[in-house]
Amino acid sequence: MRAFNFSAGPAAIPLEVLDIAAQEMTNWHGCGMSVMEMSHRGREFISIYEQTHQDLKELLAVPDHFKILFMQGGGIAENAIVPLNLSQGQEVDFVLSGSWSQKSYLEAQKYCTASIAASSESDGFRHLPDPSTWRLNSKASYVHLCTNETIHGVECHEIPDLKALGHHSPLVIDFSSHVLANPVDWSRVGLAFAGAQKNIGPAGLTLVIVREDLLGHALQICPSAFNYSLVAQFESMYNTPPTYSIYIAGLVMQWLKRQKEGALSGVLALQSRNQQKAQLLYGAIDNSGLYENRVAKANRSAMNVPFYLKDESLNDLFLQGAKAAGLLQLKGHKSVGGMRASIYNAMPLEGVQALVSFMLDFERTKA
Repeated sequence: MRAFNFSAGPAAIPLEVLDIAAQEMTNWHGCGMSVMEMSHRGREFISIYEQTHQDLKELLAVPDHFKILFMQGGGIAENAIVPLNLSQGQEVDFVLSGSWSQKSYLEAQKYCTASIAASSESDGFRHLPDPSTWRLNSKASYVHLCTNETIHGVECHEIPDLKALGHHSPLVIDFSSHVLANPVDWSRVGLAFAGAQKNIGPAGLTLVIVREDLLGHALQICPSAFNYSLVAQFESMYNTPPTYSIYIAGLVMQWLKRQKEGALSGVLALQSRNQQKAQLLYGAIDNSGLYENRVAKANRSAMNVPFYLKDESLNDLFLQGAKAAGLLQLKGHKSVGGMRASIYNAMPLEGVQALVSFMLDFERTKA
């Protein structure tokens, strides 16, 4: 029996996907080659790319006036690539709700005038500042929001409507750690980006979905390979894309399309399933005398659940016991400590049930 992997990223991939990839490793669909060996311009890989592109467009209901780009560099690189393409060297607003939005803000300062529109740093990033309190600059080239903070476990459950707040700058969202776990209201988003290694597939692929009218404004210093206009013009083939990561992402998307939860399918089915998993885990934490989650309940992430043992002298014993029980990668990020269970799309309900059972047993016998 495989262990349950609660890593925040690179994260678990559905076993069904891994099995298909293993079967196709040396000879994809009888072509005599592995996907790793294919030319990115050959008809075999182009068919993989086109299917992946179409499945992603369908799963997230991406409108026709948005471009889907398959890039490299991860979310950290996008912290530079977004302002290089969208800021025009002018002012940009940032909402700081955790480590990742903070990294985005600091990186953007190299390319534009970055301002903090709102921040929850004063309480240790335990909540998402309410959009009605954001101090937005009417001249901002865009507003940056991380809609799920992987380290601090803070999630924006509804994308804010900036127009309703009287603001007309495009909203840029980093949705790396809950991409394909929720539908997206594209009428409220100008650009969305995500590293693949949390909820899409293996590391190496970065997804960018950008509204067409935002293309064509890159700074002169923007490297050609990171210029969204060029990447869009060449259909993500301006330079060699991360071919194998795109292939695995395509298998994950086909797996997603097959998922059912009652009358729901695809992303909506996973959203329902993820809510069940999160409710089970948060319920166990909240009803415990040993564990605690410190995030405001309205902003708790359904993907990344940080929790702490009130008696931290038990931390090592907890992790040792969890590993022996086949529950892996539960140690919290070094910057915040404690524990963290990442329960992305690929984590089955049975994995969360096993974790909760272990947590309750550990509390009864050790606390």
